[in-house]
Amino acid sequence: MDRFEHVVRLLDYDDWANREFLGALQAHPTAPGRKLFAHIVAAQVLWLDRMAHRPMTCPVWPEWTIDECAVRLDVLRANWRSFLRGLDARAMDTSISYVNTKGAHFKNQIGDVISHVLFHASYHRGQLAQVLRAEGREPPTTDFIHAVREGCFGAGGD
Repeated sequence: MDRFEHVVRLLDYDDWANREFLGALQAHPTAPGRKLFAHIVAAQVLWLDRMAHRPMTCPVWPEWTIDECAVRLDVLRANWRSFLRGLDARAMDTSISYVNTKGAHFKNQIGDVISHVLFHASYHRGQLAQVLRAEGREPPTTDFIHAVREGCFGAGGD
């Protein structure tokens, strides 16, 4: 598996993990959980906008409902697939220039941006798990290796 295929696999995992938390929030809505989850989705939308050289299409911390998050998660999946279509391992080293939400200019490689998106979502899903536990709910198990073993998002290993 080359670097690009690995990135695609990790994005598939990320989509699966987000949907696991979406299901938990749909079953037991919570305001702090909704806020964190909306941020996870919005941050990915924001980074895709940057990589596609589009203006921001949503705020970083939107006030979306869980139902709005579900719709946007579907659009996000389609947009990731569209963005990745035609790319390969070499594309991961291509740099993009963008302006952050504070107006600062930066240049980073696409592979590094995608890695940031994945780690950022994982970080906030950890916070979301804490929110659910504090409210007496058991968060979904979204560990990568668990998902691989269970075949939750594609080809698994031994």
